[in-house]
Amino acid sequence: MEKVKRQWGIPKGMEACHTAVWHERYIFEGHVPAVYIRKFLASPPEGSVGLLVPGMPVGSPGMEAQGAFAPYNIYLLLKNGDYRLYARVENPGAV
Repeated sequence: MEKVKRQWGIPKGMEACHTAVWHERYIFEGHVPAVYIRKFLASPPEGSVGLLVPGMPVGSPGMEAQGAFAPYNIYLLLKNGDYRLYARVENPGAV
């Protein structure tokens, strides 16, 4: 998977355990909630190539743990390898 992550320009330190490539056009790294993937695909911001959720935040999709939750960020990955905040998930009901 390291090769795929580097090919798509996922910055060091922004990696996660899951990587999905959509139609060889966009990448979704980590536990990105489906609602944000759908929002992104409906209107991809100019210059973007995907979304990132680094690590494995407690309470993110697939990381639910007996009701535990920690707020986490979703980042927009840009074509030039930079990234910026796309959304902040403050509570589990938001996904």
